[in-house]
Amino acid sequence: MSQTQKRRQPRPSNKPPAQPKPPKLDALAQINHHVAGLDIGDAEIYAAVPESAADPAVRVFRTFTPDLEALADWLTSCHVDTVAMASTGVYWIPSYELLEARGLQVYLVNARQLKNVSGKKTDILDCQWIQQLHTYGLLQPSFRPPEEICALRALVRQRGRLIQSCSTEIQHMQKALQQMNLKLTQVLSDIAGVTGLQIIRAMVAGERDPHTLAAYRDTHCRKSEAEITAALTGHYKAEHVFALRQALAGYDFFCAQIQACDVEIAQTYQTVTPASTRTAPPLAPRPRVRSKRRHEPAFDLRSEL
Repeated sequence: MSQTQKRRQPRPSNKPPAQPKPPKLDALAQINHHVAGLDIGDAEIYAAVPESAADPAVRVFRTFTPDLEALADWLTSCHVDTVAMASTGVYWIPSYELLEARGLQVYLVNARQLKNVSGKKTDILDCQWIQQLHTYGLLQPSFRPPEEICALRALVRQRGRLIQSCSTEIQHMQKALQQMNLKLTQVLSDIAGVTGLQIIRAMVAGERDPHTLAAYRDTHCRKSEAEITAALTGHYKAEHVFALRQALAGYDFFCAQIQACDVEIAQTYQTVTPASTRTAPPLAPRPRVRSKRRHEPAFDLRSEL
């Protein structure tokens, strides 16, 4: 290294580094002033409002409808215009609907946004914490569809639960058949199909001859009548036949419930989208023709959608 390059190297300085001047940070500003926080349970509701709005600022109400009316009256008297609550379980639904009907803006908040401070957890601290977070604008409301869509969604969810119940009853029928060594599940892809239900109904009615039962085979069934006859040779114990009869009755009951649910969904859907307001063009033909699947809606849902 030349002498010139050595001279150009900076010399270490013993002076302390210059300290930066940080900007002044303001404390959290209260964005929402007239807000309330609710901690809702099965039997009681703890409500917190600003300390300047009421004394005491926290009150407890029962969950009966008259008490919910009293809660709405108290919040209105405290000049509250926005209420925040956690979306846990289904306990919030009556309070949400009543407060919204009274003209209050209700924030349905995901419980993950309401993590409380460390320490002993109480209902009073929870409602105060919700109210404080809402005051600072730190809560985001969850999506809540209009009332007519909520009604339609509840019916669709009820229909899904009924389908699950049908599946459970099919499993019970399969179990009863297996216990009698009737291998109907090996020769039929679906025991709740046309062939399977005809054979099971005949069993429940008292038929035991495998040749007679196999004669109920549908013409579209892939397995031959001889194969079905071999699968239906077993021991018909009374306790297992009784379980099969009850499972079949349960399956028929839930199928009837699904049909009734379809009627209710069709009527509700007509109120959601009146025919006079529909401007969509007609649908194109189906890309392929297929047989109707089990538990499809009884009405023309494709055209409605």
